[in-house]
Amino acid sequence: MAYQVLLYYNYTKIVDPEQFAKEHLAFCKSLNLKGRILVAEEGINGTVSGTITETEAYMEAMLADERFADTFFKIDSSEGHAFKKMFVRARPELVSLKLEDDIDPKEVTGDYLSPKEFKEAILDEETVVIDARNDYEYDLGHFRGAVRPDIRSFRELPKWIRDHKEEFMDKRVVTYCTGGIRCEKFSGWLVREGFKDVGQLHGGIATYGKDPEVKGELWDGKMYVFDERIAVDINQVDKQVVGKDWFDGTPCERYINCANPECNRQILSSVENEEKHLGSCSPMCAKHPQNRYVKEKNLSDEEMVTYLAAFS
Repeated sequence: MAYQVLLYYNYTKIVDPEQFAKEHLAFCKSLNLKGRILVAEEGINGTVSGTITETEAYMEAMLADERFADTFFKIDSSEGHAFKKMFVRARPELVSLKLEDDIDPKEVTGDYLSPKEFKEAILDEETVVIDARNDYEYDLGHFRGAVRPDIRSFRELPKWIRDHKEEFMDKRVVTYCTGGIRCEKFSGWLVREGFKDVGQLHGGIATYGKDPEVKGELWDGKMYVFDERIAVDINQVDKQVVGKDWFDGTPCERYINCANPECNRQILSSVENEEKHLGSCSPMCAKHPQNRYVKEKNLSDEEMVTYLAAFS
């Protein structure tokens, strides 16, 4: 049976997000969908999976609602569900920038760039391309020559930009993210900060990868996604692996979470290195009493001594 994964967002007014979330969850479950949807007064942001019939029914219902009539759905084929459960949750923000004075993308945002226009921007030496995603997303894959902000969450991005403002202030700046929702706010924030020429990849990396003209060219590695797939291909022309194993620096596109539940850092690791390092990003995490890898493998104290000796 053929499945699809839908990725979408819409900045639109939702009067009662809590009530909407309850009703929308019931609707999604009635269609046998699985996924993760966030709703706020400012709109909706979701990824859901299901059969073609189920996802088509969902899109039809959403587009029939005047609040979501202009929603653009990015569609990926899939061998099965991309999620284990169905969640719909109300949140203060769709993407967490936590600004004192929030950005409304319907009032201020960067210029929308088509995939072709964005490709031209990448090739322009006078244009700065800034990745609006987190460091672990960038490390798996990114546009060639893009700036990598040293951040582990989106809300850290404004401070990082302010710390490096002099490097970009007088240049044309374009930005990108997975599906476009983070760039809607981030590019608007750049405009409000005084950047004069700001652009964003319309529809995000997901749209760029499917564009029949650019075919994902100038993207290196894979795109990180927030579901069971973890990573998807983008470049249809000359794919390159850019991810590097956390431990030995060899090419790697396999993500794991550090087995220390208090750390949970996402790192790229081969199966062999995951085993060798007890699924942990550091010796300290390997020794943590609640180490998930140790518990799952039911390792004895003697085995732990052997593993930790190799780790050091």
